[in-house]
Amino acid sequence: MLSLTRFAEAVVGALLGVGAMWVVAHAALATAGGAMPPPATIPNAVAGDDDATMKQHAVDVVDYTMSAVLDRPLHVVHATGTIVWRNTSSNAVRELWFHLYLNAFKNERTVFLRAPVASGRGTTTVADWGYIDVTKLVARELDGVDLWPGADKTSPGDPDDQTDIRVPLPREIRPGETLTLDAAWDAKLPGIIERTGFSDDFHMVAQWFPKLAKLEHNGQWRHFPFYHLTEFYADFGTYDVTLDVPSGMVVGATGQRLSFASEKGRDVMRYRQTDVHDFAWTAWSSFREKSARVEGVDIRALYPPGYEAIADREIATVSFALRYFGEQYGRYPYPVLTLVHPPEAAGEAGGMEYPTLITCGGAWYDPRFAHDVEAITIHEFGHQYFYGLVASDEQSFPVLDEGINSFAEANSLTAMLGQGSAIDVLGLQVSVETVLRLGSTRAAHNEPVAQAAQAFASGGDYGALVYGRTATILDTLCRVYGRDRFMATLGRYTRRYRFEHPTLEQFIGVIREGLGDGAAKNLEIALSERGWVDYAVVNAVSKRDDAPAGIFDRNGKRETIVRGASEASTWRGWALVMRHGTLRFPVDVELWSEDGTLQIAHWDSAEDWIRIPYEGSSELARVIVDPAVNVTLDENLFNNGFRVSAAVSPRRTLERATYFAELGLQGLLP
Repeated sequence: MLSLTRFAEAVVGALLGVGAMWVVAHAALATAGGAMPPPATIPNAVAGDDDATMKQHAVDVVDYTMSAVLDRPLHVVHATGTIVWRNTSSNAVRELWFHLYLNAFKNERTVFLRAPVASGRGTTTVADWGYIDVTKLVARELDGVDLWPGADKTSPGDPDDQTDIRVPLPREIRPGETLTLDAAWDAKLPGIIERTGFSDDFHMVAQWFPKLAKLEHNGQWRHFPFYHLTEFYADFGTYDVTLDVPSGMVVGATGQRLSFASEKGRDVMRYRQTDVHDFAWTAWSSFREKSARVEGVDIRALYPPGYEAIADREIATVSFALRYFGEQYGRYPYPVLTLVHPPEAAGEAGGMEYPTLITCGGAWYDPRFAHDVEAITIHEFGHQYFYGLVASDEQSFPVLDEGINSFAEANSLTAMLGQGSAIDVLGLQVSVETVLRLGSTRAAHNEPVAQAAQAFASGGDYGALVYGRTATILDTLCRVYGRDRFMATLGRYTRRYRFEHPTLEQFIGVIREGLGDGAAKNLEIALSERGWVDYAVVNAVSKRDDAPAGIFDRNGKRETIVRGASEASTWRGWALVMRHGTLRFPVDVELWSEDGTLQIAHWDSAEDWIRIPYEGSSELARVIVDPAVNVTLDENLFNNGFRVSAAVSPRRTLERATYFAELGLQGLLP
């Protein structure tokens, strides 16, 4: 995610140059709450509108029972386990696909490390190589045959990558049939990179076991190598994991700890969690620990020495998030939540999500006026819903996870912190919505938002479009069609598709149900067709309603009428408003008279332009389209207002300052 701390530092450093413009620019978005009156709830209540309609448990597809022993000096996990997999598809299968993600860090020729990505996570040199060596994969139901010797050695079509491995089967596994696999492997952790690894005594153990790819309902495996920008996709099941670490190491892991024992200088503990699709853990001898209990959930924060104040902020943030997300998107179903703040040297492990465990980020000195700590924490907690519970295919459509979650992050931070949700200092308040909007504008026309992670031209485009652009698209829908209505619709989506792996089409379908065809069409165009919009007031005029001057032939006589002083008290005119781009959002247009009278016209934007008539007791002074800035996708706020006379009104000054401030801020964003 965007570093709001770096953003805040840049802003503070530039305050003397653009201070007044900053305040004015943010005011345009911070006060934009005047969406058109919607119904308070979505009509025609159906499945997904409340917690009672949610699935309580996932379909149990694959269960992992694993034992892992950490060799601290070598940074190797020696592991054995049993994988019980059920064919829940409609077709028989003759192969399995495994993801061996640690092999992404095996050498510089892997798909991950040779990717031409100029920015993003994991771009640093690997400090120490990592890999998975599978030594056994015995299938009990297949006469105890060891399947691993017959497995493909590399990813399909790529002799240099070993992250996507096909394992042929000696016979078909029919729908409903179960396969039990006894496995053994060694996982060598790399130096901290991307989401996993070690730094001295700190170990973040993620993507550490041979993980079955997801089998779709049609019997097709969704398998893929570990691309640089991609994330993960898997079936739900139960994880029962026993961890064995040197005594004195503090451990955090997915799920509930069921037992703990110490013997011969080793600590052995067992964790178990149902209804999840991954398992990660961490171990470090220097962790400090805080705990809290909120909404029936045991929160455990692990953090470096000296980070006590940061840990307090993280606990306060997830305490709010458990309540807020629970109300908006459905109750958090797990009994535990572990927060891991990596040490400074392992910062690359921060800002990541796993079931019931998130890694946070930020320095011990991060100031309270720049809410970077809160933003990272609530963003990663939000993934418990959009990555964890809804569990879409993040590789094919990261917009369904990172994108929707970025909107949820901004929305929840504003609910928690107010309009200064990104920065709040010296009277200057900047919202996360503003940061995301400005950060996404530079890439808005580059490529579609809704595409596979590896299809993006650069890490910069991926971040700007998937995170920032999606959040701004959803923010626009929220403002234009009404907050209550939109939030109820998004809550319908997360409740209906809990544990269901929904597609982009299903997400758009729920938007259509709740907000109508127009909203769904706008969403589809914005995500898939580089949709954009710019509203502009092109011109506006008015004149007194005098008798017309000129030469007139009337009743056989020619009469010349000369315009003179008029006694007419009515002014008539018009305003020409245009919509550029492919999106069509309904907007309000304000027509202000010189005497302060306001007229509001509503335009559905069905046409490319509209000429709005004006009639008033004084001259038309100024015209403003979308005065509440509901359409935060609007590319140029500068042309949203028009002053009829030469004098510049305060509102016109606002528009001009907003525009130039935005131009300046785009250069300040990280």
